[in-house]
Amino acid sequence: MNKSLLTNLVAIGIICASFFVPQYVDNVRAIGVFALSGAITNWIAIHMLFERVPFLYGSGVIPAHFEEFKRGIQDLIMRQFFTQENIERFLQREEDSAQQLFNVEPLLDRLDYDKLFQGLVEAISESSFGSMLAMVGGVEALEPLKEPFCKKIRLTLVEMTESDAFIEALHEGINAHQISGDLVNDIEEIVEKRLDELTPDMVKNIIQRMIKEHLGWLVVWGGVFGGLIGLGFSLI
Repeated sequence: MNKSLLTNLVAIGIICASFFVPQYVDNVRAIGVFALSGAITNWIAIHMLFERVPFLYGSGVIPAHFEEFKRGIQDLIMRQFFTQENIERFLQREEDSAQQLFNVEPLLDRLDYDKLFQGLVEAISESSFGSMLAMVGGVEALEPLKEPFCKKIRLTLVEMTESDAFIEALHEGINAHQISGDLVNDIEEIVEKRLDELTPDMVKNIIQRMIKEHLGWLVVWGGVFGGLIGLGFSLI
């Protein structure tokens, strides 16, 4: 059951009970009246946060200032979560993790080594060594070198990708600072575009969903403290 409604019903029940108790009538009635007034007062205050009430200045705070709430939401998202430093740290962490898991073997397996060897043969044939090659049987004389060449070039590529120079070049190519800056701009543009689509009612509903359950306790405690004040007042 709704906390506000339950609190009001309990307060009304105490007031009704005061007409039937044999003694301490004034005390019980004061507890009920003050509890009800405290609960209703808090409920009205909560209602005024989200809805405009005629002739009550300051009511409808959230709809009236929804632009400020939108900017507050944007600042919260961009300054607390998607800062350039946070994104840069995330990218750096992912880059380091990917580097540990980076396996160049599948990539090297898909290279066309026959084409590489054919390019080498064509380069030799078109160079000054072409005439010498023709004297020893032409390009067919290089065929026995094909398999050793493919193995050697693959081994060389593996060594190159594992070298410090290659890893450093990879880090330079993946500029985490530049990427994070671009991501921040893109995220901010997306957030701003989405916020511009929000209406006062949408902002009100978002905030109301976030804090509605907790605001209900204000009514409960308003009733409790109102009842205690009523008890104290009746004993004076």
